[in-house]
Amino acid sequence: MELEDFIRASTAIETPPLVPEVRLHMATELTPLWHSTESFLNQRNIGAPFWAFAWVGGQALARYILDRPSSVEGLYVADIGSGGGMVSIAAALAGAVQITAIDTDPVAGTVCRMNAALNGVADRITTETADAIGYDLSRFDLILVGDVCYTRGESEELADHLLRVAAPVLFGDPGRHFLPRADLIHLASYSVPTSTEIEAKDVTEASVWRMI
Repeated sequence: MELEDFIRASTAIETPPLVPEVRLHMATELTPLWHSTESFLNQRNIGAPFWAFAWVGGQALARYILDRPSSVEGLYVADIGSGGGMVSIAAALAGAVQITAIDTDPVAGTVCRMNAALNGVADRITTETADAIGYDLSRFDLILVGDVCYTRGESEELADHLLRVAAPVLFGDPGRHFLPRADLIHLASYSVPTSTEIEAKDVTEASVWRMI
């Protein structure tokens, strides 16, 4: 089975609770991917499918952008930890000129392209399979980072790298332990309905921050 066929067969087209403007191929309680085991995915050369969920930090960041199109309009944007492309698509819908979606998982790139096409913005989103730590971000006007601060070392390295970037950096995060709060100022907060299968609560508070 081709990768795109597998994604279509294992997900459903849904809209995230906080971002109903964006349609995504997502794992739901009714789709095979939600219940897939690690061995099932390994047999198909697919890692943990983080791209199949609309993580709450990303939802907050996407909502912020859609509500404030002037924050991205006319800009060249990088989306770090892009997953299925929700934030990239929101930026495109809000008027960004071009978005580069960066993720370490090559499957995420395929899903992002599929989702971009689903939302009619494939011409403005390109994908790169790369580690954002050390990635050359100098050509971008704005950097978006949605819900990636899960481990101490990687979060600190990413923050150090982003602090050297000239462009503004926006984070979307629901209070992950390793968010670099000392280098951020708060911009907005949202209550996001979530499944307790992937978050601790059925409503999670998520915020948008700007790096200083």
